[in-house]
Amino acid sequence: MNKENGHEPSARPFPPRACRVVALGGGTGLPLVLQSLKAALFPPGWSWVPARDRDRLTAIVTTADDGGSSGRLRQAYGVLPPGDIRNCLLALADCDSTMAGIFNFRFSGNGDLGGHSLGNLILTALTQLERDFSDAVDRGSELLAIR
Repeated sequence: MNKENGHEPSARPFPPRACRVVALGGGTGLPLVLQSLKAALFPPGWSWVPARDRDRLTAIVTTADDGGSSGRLRQAYGVLPPGDIRNCLLALADCDSTMAGIFNFRFSGNGDLGGHSLGNLILTALTQLERDFSDAVDRGSELLAIR
């Protein structure tokens, strides 16, 4: 018996294998939630089975950002602002620290690139190559080895 809540401890580990989670949001909160959910749903040693696991964690990310790098790219190229999605991709990344560092790198200075995140520029370039933001996000997911 658990002394804190008076209930029997569950014999079933959390989360159940069939658990599916959808996280909604944006800004700085959603990436933190996604990191925690990823750790809970796919603990170390988890054997990844694409048919079983691909849809266990889904993020619906708002793209209303109009400030900073995202706002500048939105205005200049007519793309959806990539910043919040970039942060969520980084939270879900399963790649080496170099690729995550590249996506998270922010240019300093006052020139044309000053303040831009390289990941935002990559997602903007992929949007132009793919001619579709959703396909660009899929390609960015591949670069960051998101399963």
